[in-house]
Amino acid sequence: MMEPPGAASGPASRPDGRARLPVAIEEAIAAAAMAAIVLITFANVVVRYFTDESFAFTEEFSVFLMVVLAFAGAAAAFVRNSHIRVTFFVAKLAPRRALAVELAVVAVAIALFAAIGGYGVRLVLDDLRFETTSPGIGVPQWLYSIWLPLLSAVIVMRLAGRVARL
Repeated sequence: MMEPPGAASGPASRPDGRARLPVAIEEAIAAAAMAAIVLITFANVVVRYFTDESFAFTEEFSVFLMVVLAFAGAAAAFVRNSHIRVTFFVAKLAPRRALAVELAVVAVAIALFAAIGGYGVRLVLDDLRFETTSPGIGVPQWLYSIWLPLLSAVIVMRLAGRVARL
């Protein structure tokens, strides 16, 4: 969808319409998570092939890293305005109505990730209160779950920046 005139103005954007904080931050986090998943999985395959045993931590770390990868990728997609959506009908709307639809979509996304973040905070607090440990290697579960509300907050801030750019 094309940006409406004046879309670059706003406190969270630069005159060229790009975000103040570079999207490279989220991209680097996503790339690091993907690289770690590949390395962990490769090491597990090699060890399993030669010893018929596997690393106990690989599944826990891989699932955790996939969540980080998904949320960092979502934040980058929202910054670049390249998240998955159907634009067939919106592209046929007048610019003012298209802007209204875009703002509604962003508002729903903000509500969704704010809810995920809120429930993530409750999950972290429960993990701390009940001293929950991970099933595979027994580390405190909050070390994994803390990233859910943190990355949800990053996405909400990136979406707020999107609203400012619109």
